[in-house]
Amino acid sequence: MSDAAPQALPLQVLPFPLQRSEPLARNAAGARDTTGAAATAGAAGAADTAGATDAAGEPGPAVGAGFIEFQQLGKTFPARRGGAPVTALEHIDLSVARGEIVGVIGRSGAGKSTLIRLVNGLEKPSSGRIVVDGVEISSLGERELGPVRRSIGMIFQHFNLLSSRSVYGNVALPLEIAGVDRTAIRARVEPLLEMVGLADKRDRYPAELSGGQKQRVGIARALATKPSVLLSDEATSALDPETTAAILDLLARIQREFGLTILLITHEMSVIRRIAHRVAVIDGGRIVEQGRVADVFANPVHDATRSFLGAETGRRVPEFIAERLQPAPVPGGRAVMRIVFRGEHATDPVLSQLARELGLDVNILSGSVERIAGQPFGILLVALPGDADTLARARSFLDARRLHTEVIGHVA
Repeated sequence: MSDAAPQALPLQVLPFPLQRSEPLARNAAGARDTTGAAATAGAAGAADTAGATDAAGEPGPAVGAGFIEFQQLGKTFPARRGGAPVTALEHIDLSVARGEIVGVIGRSGAGKSTLIRLVNGLEKPSSGRIVVDGVEISSLGERELGPVRRSIGMIFQHFNLLSSRSVYGNVALPLEIAGVDRTAIRARVEPLLEMVGLADKRDRYPAELSGGQKQRVGIARALATKPSVLLSDEATSALDPETTAAILDLLARIQREFGLTILLITHEMSVIRRIAHRVAVIDGGRIVEQGRVADVFANPVHDATRSFLGAETGRRVPEFIAERLQPAPVPGGRAVMRIVFRGEHATDPVLSQLARELGLDVNILSGSVERIAGQPFGILLVALPGDADTLARARSFLDARRLHTEVIGHVA
């Protein structure tokens, strides 16, 4: 059951008003609601439990006032069975612009999933505020949260599909919970199935689907409520690389067409690289680094970020070099330098110019060139003469072309 190249219709075929994400509208109680009846992804997940620039190379949105704002957010879980309280998050400051894809990356236990559950009110913060489109989520009671959640879709790591329901039935579930009539449900669900490439699977059950197809059902279900925000909690971590790429491309396409704001939780830097406009790195319950994806890839500052990027092609030091690396210059030896190419000079023949103009012999040890956030981006690991004067001249030459350099060691 391959998921690599599904046949999907253009997104514009949807007959219901999903052309742009819908802002939350204030109701009489002062909270916000969406036009039309809808149900929350959280409700769908609960029912399931009871039953059992970007990928297209386009620039991301300009970051202005946050559509989602985390302000000095903290979450501490109370002590259990005589143990100590557990602080999952502290001092979180993060702003997500409308129509932006922001990836939050961290190891298991870093606080990623807690962060995303705070956005739709499934958890309450211990301190600080969460604001979504001007509504302070953290101050709302359960009754007030219901209407707000209808504008927040969610897709899950393990799909959260009802095994007793068909593909159509799973996508229709949140609309049924909201009391939408059958005709209106059909008018929404069928085009969504076309959009995610599953129209021919409408009567199949989850057990008959591949992992990628199950996640497409989850995406269609999350979109059934016409959300303005889409939360993705490790949505591709259970999928193979080819299927992961297909799902991420689908999400990027949906975001471009509908202007959705996407908060993407992951532990894979390859996911961030493929789809996100900006990234926040979370470690030990704190955001330790954040910025545009290309900037963070080019010059990671925190050790946690460097660790995540360690396996990226071009950044990894080949083993035969790593075992010989020394921190100090070696008489007559060579320096190992990492050069990051991006922007206007990313495709320039810089190394040949360096060799010709400075008369240097430069060996290429490893490297890669790709597109990140819509820009050419490459990393080369090279070896060149390691004396201080040569290194200073080489770095000055590369700095003048706005290329980031890092000497990572010396070899004999």
